[in-house]
Amino acid sequence: MDTGELTSKAEREADEADVRVGRRVRALRLEKNLSLADLASRAGISIGALSQIERGMSSLRVRVIWPLAAALDVEPSALIADGNEPVNDLYCVRANSRRPLPVRSEGITKDLLSPPGASLTGMVVTVEPGGGTDAYAHSGHEFGIVTTGEAELVVDSTRYLLKTGDSFAFKSTLLHSFRNPGTERCTIVWVNTTKPSEARDGD
Repeated sequence: MDTGELTSKAEREADEADVRVGRRVRALRLEKNLSLADLASRAGISIGALSQIERGMSSLRVRVIWPLAAALDVEPSALIADGNEPVNDLYCVRANSRRPLPVRSEGITKDLLSPPGASLTGMVVTVEPGGGTDAYAHSGHEFGIVTTGEAELVVDSTRYLLKTGDSFAFKSTLLHSFRNPGTERCTIVWVNTTKPSEARDGD
């Protein structure tokens, strides 16, 4: 391999690294619900400079890493981790880095599966035996599949007993609720078009 080819390869790798870092910065910004202007102001850089970083058009320079990391409330390593390391991204959520979501109902936990900025909201909903929600409704559409255990789903006054492997879909505007009537923990992969902050409980 001649010098020209080595230079070209190094440039391509540098460009790919810039894109990865840019996606990571944007993902963290969206996760914190910050606009470009908000983050740029907090980090003390221009909106244009931040936009170029997020689009992978500009390298994240050392003097910018620390204030940008501080503005995002993360360690600098979270921005510049090697591309082979299992970190969250604009398009990817790692299994060990899922973000828990607040839940009002007893016996239910939710972990966010979808990355920041995604049009669809995907979650793993875990329902302990006896746990469940009151009936509620909100905007959007939803789909789910029971991956372990069983769940009782009520949609528009119709009751369904769902076992492992059963799935469902309905308009979120219909009054709905769910609970775990079994003796073992139930897990549901739940996807909807509503942002987590707009839905009340487990979906």
